[in-house]
Amino acid sequence: MKEIEVKVYSESRHGLPEYAKLYDSGMDVRANLLIPNTTWQILAGMKVIIPTGLYVAIPPGFELQVRPRSGLSLKTDIKVSNSPGTVDSPYRGEIGIIIENIGEEIFDLKDGDKIAQLVLAPVYKCVWKPVPKNELGKTDREDGGYGSTGVGNDNT
Repeated sequence: MKEIEVKVYSESRHGLPEYAKLYDSGMDVRANLLIPNTTWQILAGMKVIIPTGLYVAIPPGFELQVRPRSGLSLKTDIKVSNSPGTVDSPYRGEIGIIIENIGEEIFDLKDGDKIAQLVLAPVYKCVWKPVPKNELGKTDREDGGYGSTGVGNDNT
């Protein structure tokens, strides 16, 4: 895997985000709550920004994507609201993770909990080239979308 150096300033008490396994694409990032060793209660329906204590200088041509952790998504009603979130290369503020409790129960988030994963990804600049519709080209799919291949085993 190619490595890209990213400058980071950390106020986190929980270290820098880390890859759990050698070829993982996402690094686990932890909650860095304002008061050490505390718990935030995330009420049902509540949406909050969780501080990480991390500030980065992402190289131009890259972004840092904020994605949900599959275990947290499967085992709880906590979701990363704007998934995937994007941290653009010029941003220099603290990275915050927007989460939402979509359940009916209070969720206790503890200082240091793994709350999301960060993925460094290349970004390509789009340059629009306006053309007539017939110059878009034909495909097998054409305008089929929004469930056109079926939802379940019955292809409905």
